[in-house]
Amino acid sequence: MLRTERVPRPVPGAGRVLLRVRAAGVDRGTWHLTAGYPYAVRAALGLRRPRDPAAGLDVAGTVAALGPGVTGWAVGDPVFGTAHGSFAEYAVARADRIAPKPARLGFEEAAVLAVSGLTALQALRDAGRVRAGQRVLVTGASGGVGTYAVQLAKAFGAEVTAVCGPAKADLVRSLGADHVRDYTREDVTADDHRYDLVVDLAGANPVARLRRILTPRGTLVIAGGEDCGAWTGMGRQFRALALSPFTRQRLTMLASRQNRADLDELASLVDAGRVSPSVGSVFPLDQVPQALALLTGGGARGKIAITV
Repeated sequence: MLRTERVPRPVPGAGRVLLRVRAAGVDRGTWHLTAGYPYAVRAALGLRRPRDPAAGLDVAGTVAALGPGVTGWAVGDPVFGTAHGSFAEYAVARADRIAPKPARLGFEEAAVLAVSGLTALQALRDAGRVRAGQRVLVTGASGGVGTYAVQLAKAFGAEVTAVCGPAKADLVRSLGADHVRDYTREDVTADDHRYDLVVDLAGANPVARLRRILTPRGTLVIAGGEDCGAWTGMGRQFRALALSPFTRQRLTMLASRQNRADLDELASLVDAGRVSPSVGSVFPLDQVPQALALLTGGGARGKIAITV
């Protein structure tokens, strides 16, 4: 249950900067932290309600003030990255978790780049070890992370097959997918196609079925946990990690991390025209609940932005 509330302007501590938020992004992680689901997160965040009521993580805006010891930034610099509590007029960010805003992006587009873009980049480059010429399958390709995964896989030189619903096939094709598969009409785990890398973002297929479509030395990266259990949300990930030592296939998972170097790499790819945020919906700050409802209801096309 979310509501808009007037609170004091935050003060940046050591190593932090205060941002004047111009836009924020909506992502699954924010919903999980707000809802306390899967239940294991409540041990750290609060059993019955969040200890920190501020929501939001993706952010784009301008530097408003510097905390003690911060260098390399000046008041007025346009930036993007992550800041806890970004659904607000002002938010505090770690100085090493923001980067200069790509010049070709507006604030709404920049606000949806960090969380999903970092997840897709690290899933492909680090966990997946993607290489040019490989055949890559992306499930959940029309979602926030999926739209970046398709573009990044193409940028790395892969042949990309994207899985999505029929209503969003045109979006996925526009991102550069070589092949688009409709999950409502065909089971991609039941045919004869084999892939060097499968990036699973949809969170529905069992590990055994995903292994069927891997090459003998292929890699499975599980980065979606929507249907992996109410308690930990990591059931498939744990099964994949337990099985991986006993097969030639690499079965792994992703725990994305926020860092300046990867934000800079994303910005460079954007400025080079190789990656572009896909903003499907924009909501004002007082309609954050409606934005989250659109996301969790499966109606989002690409990313959702919040304007401040």
